[in-house]
Amino acid sequence: MNPPPVIGIHDLAVATGSRVLDLADLARAIGVEPAKFHKGLGQDQMSVPGPDEDIVTMGAAAAAPILDRHGAAGIRTLLFATETGVDQSKAAGIFTHRLLGLPPACRVVELKQACYGGTAALQMAIGIVTRDPRERVLIISSDIARYGIDTAAEPTQGAGAVAMLVAADPDLLEIPTPTGIWTADIDDFWRPNDSDIAMVEGKLSIDAYLDAFTGAWDDYRAQGGVAASEIDAFCHHQPFTRMAEKAHRKLAEHTGVELGLDTFLPSTRYNRRIGNSYTASLYLALAAVLDSDDDLTGCRIGLFSYGSGAVGEFFTGLVRPGYRAAARRERTEALLDARMPIGVEEYRELHRRVPRDTSTDLAVDPVSAGEFHFAGISGRARRYTRD
Repeated sequence: MNPPPVIGIHDLAVATGSRVLDLADLARAIGVEPAKFHKGLGQDQMSVPGPDEDIVTMGAAAAAPILDRHGAAGIRTLLFATETGVDQSKAAGIFTHRLLGLPPACRVVELKQACYGGTAALQMAIGIVTRDPRERVLIISSDIARYGIDTAAEPTQGAGAVAMLVAADPDLLEIPTPTGIWTADIDDFWRPNDSDIAMVEGKLSIDAYLDAFTGAWDDYRAQGGVAASEIDAFCHHQPFTRMAEKAHRKLAEHTGVELGLDTFLPSTRYNRRIGNSYTASLYLALAAVLDSDDDLTGCRIGLFSYGSGAVGEFFTGLVRPGYRAAARRERTEALLDARMPIGVEEYRELHRRVPRDTSTDLAVDPVSAGEFHFAGISGRARRYTRD
């Protein structure tokens, strides 16, 4: 009998909004010390989408370089993970499917469970490829975090997308079994159907995150997972990077294993500059770790995914030989450096301009530098273009 195929992440690419707000500017505008954001939250900047950008355009922008490198052959599934969907029925992935020119023989599904959706997509993709190793699955995790102006959560906002190609014999990361999972019904964070901003119970959400982490870790170990001392680097979901640091310290306390911050801090490189990107957050952390200076060949990376409401999952990945063959760090940092700096008033104007009423047609000019654009609303349906 042939051994089961090695399955995991074959390629990965990121995208973000085309504007950026320096959180020091926001701090001064609301009369607080910038250190409250830089040190207290662990955040430096906030990515802001332009008026012609949303989860669809960012998702397409993240996936395009993967298709440029590998083509569409074998991709028979597109899983789009988001908690900021643009339609109550139609998957955001349907729009990206057309924008990316994917073949019609491709199933497309949108997945939702707060920030956990990208990990749900990854586990589904592994199952699909296990069933038929000839297939490849394209995952897009894309989100825009929006909270009320002048709320405590406002400086944690952000916008980003990560696309991943899941395949047999992957170039980047093998995803072995087991995995640890935890779920409980908790009202720590949610967004009602009649609201375009999220409801947050801050203290409860922090406690729920930590409970989910220890619960998922305990289940991981019960399923035969390795000890914390055998994990070389960690990525935790980052609603703000200091939250993930709290989780890292909690794991050390919970396991009794000394886990230096050097095993975690490289994962914050991109999230500090982007802000919260919900389903994409964990995988931006993974991108940052894979882009670090250290050679991680053969190393085991621990990943903790959390979605409020609440679901947690802990699993690991093994870094594959040759994972550095495609230079991703240079592209990602150039992408972040190219964002247009904006002031607080312009950011707040963009915050207010999110279209809510679809009963009137709306035309949106392609003003952002990216290749993909939200073109407006016609006949109560969203329209998109590609340059």
